[in-house]
Amino acid sequence: MLIMSLIIPQDYDPKLSIRDTEAAIRFIRENFQDEFGHELHLQRMSAPMFVEKGTGLNDNLNGVEKPVSFSMKGLPGETIEVVHSLAKWKRMALKKYGFGMHEGLYTNMNAIRKDEDLDNFHSIYVDQWDWEKIIAKEERTETTLKATVRQIFKVIKKIERELWELYPDAVYQLPDEIHFVTTQELEDRWPDLTPMEREDKIAKELGAVFVMKIGDKLKRSGKPHDGRAPDYDDWQLNGDIIFWYKPLQKKLEISSMGIRVSPESMKEQLEKAGEEAREKLPFHQMLLKGELPYTIGGGIGQSRLCMLLLGKAHVGEVQASVWPQEMLDKCAASHIQIL
Repeated sequence: MLIMSLIIPQDYDPKLSIRDTEAAIRFIRENFQDEFGHELHLQRMSAPMFVEKGTGLNDNLNGVEKPVSFSMKGLPGETIEVVHSLAKWKRMALKKYGFGMHEGLYTNMNAIRKDEDLDNFHSIYVDQWDWEKIIAKEERTETTLKATVRQIFKVIKKIERELWELYPDAVYQLPDEIHFVTTQELEDRWPDLTPMEREDKIAKELGAVFVMKIGDKLKRSGKPHDGRAPDYDDWQLNGDIIFWYKPLQKKLEISSMGIRVSPESMKEQLEKAGEEAREKLPFHQMLLKGELPYTIGGGIGQSRLCMLLLGKAHVGEVQASVWPQEMLDKCAASHIQIL
């Protein structure tokens, strides 16, 4: 367990009591999802907590994390996996439920990522708004991607203003504009830094930034900026929404999103990743045959957003999870109120 990665801010003041914090969390969660759904024309839908392994629907994340799995009476011989995210399930749901052009859905997604390294931002419990929206083939462009990022940023800023009216002393002030940069531009500018150090640098400089084109190999290092599964985001049309977070002097990622793979880009990315075997799975077959709509989608961290807007030092202040005792002791000694 990476206890040494825990950051303890000097003279930390949580501002709100636990009960007031819980009230603020409810306000953020309820109002953000309503505003977000309205802004992007998304309908809230029910979503699974687990899927059958053989469908290929689970998110492989960076390809090394193992999902929590179990068996059940009704499906002897089948392995059931707790979802990592719903990246592929959403695209199938849009087809299955008859969504039309520029319509979409969002879900309240809960997951367990048991291999997560725990720190101020990371928990084994993941809660996010997973969303997906149908677009036309010709809209698979950076213009569409950037416009959608700006819509999400607009909603975050609206919730920040409304939250400030309720808790003016507790709200962390965000920048008024979001910027855009590619992972190659970051490597060209800071070739001697690690990808995460580059993200810290650009986030501190710009305040809010969308880091684009994650997954493919960079020119100088020959390595990806960060891992991305090859079968949902198009590596040339994706990215992460990142804020500079002064309380911890680190970047804070709020969302991973992107325009989803076309049949052509998925085939290319599976080959690059050495994962051609996935082409035989039901989801991948449907995509390769052109049976699924073109989409854009992503996930927005619910606890991460609450942590950001309320200026909290640890994600455990806005969600209930399990933490090492050493981490709990250090947080308690520094007025960090872990739920």
